[in-house]
Order: sequence, then C-alpha cells, then structure tokens
Amino acid sequence: MSTTKPPNPPPNKLKILMLHGYTQSGPLFHAKSRALEKTLQKAFPPSPPANPSLPFPDGLELIYPTAPLRLHPTDIPGYDSDNEDGVAEEPDAWAWWRKNDHTGEYEGIEQGLARIAEVLKREGPFTGVVGFSQGGAAAGIVASLLENGRKEAFEKAEKRGGMVYPDSFLADGEMIHPPLRFAISFSGFRAPSERYRGFYEPKIETPVLHFLGSLDSVVEESRSQRLIDACVGKRDERVVFHPGGHFLPSQKQFLNTVVGFIRDVITTDEKGIGVEEKAEDMDVPF
Repeated sequence: MSTTKPPNPPPNKLKILMLHGYTQSGPLFHAKSRALEKTLQKAFPPSPPANPSLPFPDGLELIYPTAPLRLHPTDIPGYDSDNEDGVAEEPDAWAWWRKNDHTGEYEGIEQGLARIAEVLKREGPFTGVVGFSQGGAAAGIVASLLENGRKEAFEKAEKRGGMVYPDSFLADGEMIHPPLRFAISFSGFRAPSERYRGFYEPKIETPVLHFLGSLDSVVEESRSQRLIDACVGKRDERVVFHPGGHFLPSQKQFLNTVVGFIRDVITTDEKGIGVEEKAEDMDVPF
C-alpha cells in the first residue's frame, strides 16, 4: 500500500524587506548594511532540527530589491557625469520616486510601490521592513498600506484630493500581503504633500523604530519628526539618535537596539501581551 508523503511546510523565517535610499540600489544597500545583517543573523539563527523552539526556526532572510526609476546625472546633486575620456556615464542610481520641487508631489511613486508589491507577492510573506532615507520613508508607507482599514482611510482622503489606494497592493479587492509586524526607518521622513495624507491619517499602527543621525545634513530632524508624529507610540519608546550623519550606524549598541526592538515586537505578538521597552532602557546614548 502506497502512502503519499505530506508536502513540506513552508519555511518559517524572519524575512525582512530592505529598501534602499535615493541614488542607491539593492546590492549597494546590501553592502552598506553588512554589519546589521551579521548582527541579525547571530541574533536569529536557525533552530537545531531536534529543538525547533525559536520563533523563526528557519533563520533569517533579507531581501534587497532595487527601485524601478533609474536616475540621470541631472537628478543627482553634485554628480560628475563625465569619465576620464569625457564621455557621459549613466550612474547605477535608482529611486522609488522623484520629488517635484514645485508641487511637493512624488513623481513615479505608483511605479515604486508596484515594484515593492511585486516583491511582496513573489518573496513574501515578510515579517517586517527596514529602510534608509527615501527607503525609510517607503518603509513607513508600506507598513501603512498593509494595515487593516487603510484602504478605507484612502477612500476618505481621496474625497479631499488624496491619492488613490494603489491598485498594485490589491488582488480581487483584497490586500496582497498581511500586515507587517514591524518597520525600522533610518533617516526616514513623511511625504510632505497633502495628497499623501492617506498614508498617515489615521496614524500608522505598525510598530516603527526610528533612527536619526544627530549630524544628518541630508534629512533634517524636522522632516523625520513629521514621520514620527504620524506613528503610534511615544517618542522615547520609538526614537533613537546616533552621533553620526546620513548613514546606517554600525556601532554595536545601535545594532543591538534593532535586535531588541524586533524581539520585543515578536514576543508581544506571540504572547498577545507585553510591555514595550523604551529606547532609553536599551543602553543607547542620546
């Protein structure tokens, strides 16, 4: 008598979507976040087969997509487009959208979100999202779009001139991916135009950890503060300053803060209860 072997269950991984910044690419962001990757791999290893007790027994996987909008030299302030032969070169630089300085609107944002939606459908499900700079703004946007009730919020905002909920995040009228469990934004910011109020009204309920560089001259603190204000949670529970500029901090105490935040969110979700650990209790200098 033959028996049919049951199919193997899908991998249970801590899968994180990694969104690069303006002028970067997926591979470049991967190279710049190696320290974070190594710390997360050490903190969330696969469980031994005999003791699959960890919350993600199949370990960690980080996915680094590249945005769809290729930037030209004129899109990049200070970029020298000529090589030593005097021939103009196209930079390997990409964006999730381009900002129109006159209107404040994000040109191409629908394409950027469609690329992210493709990755969510092809590589998901994801546990969370991490983003840097423009990718940090996109991380907040993606977390918002996947929340329950957000489509209805967009419908209300649309009546006041707001953006339509992106079709790429829907399939047969339903969201393409379950809500994320967390988001982490490095040097992120809120979309400034009122057209994008649907992302932030009501506030983003997904737990979001914000990293700001005290010497960041690219994204001013006030821009990041507007994103912080659009998220549920107290400032001292969700905001970390590092003594640097516009980059991902690689010092151990900040990387450990990321690990502590993810563990806290996972523990709270698994138990249905939990007390949020304040950033000030994570041994982080301010």
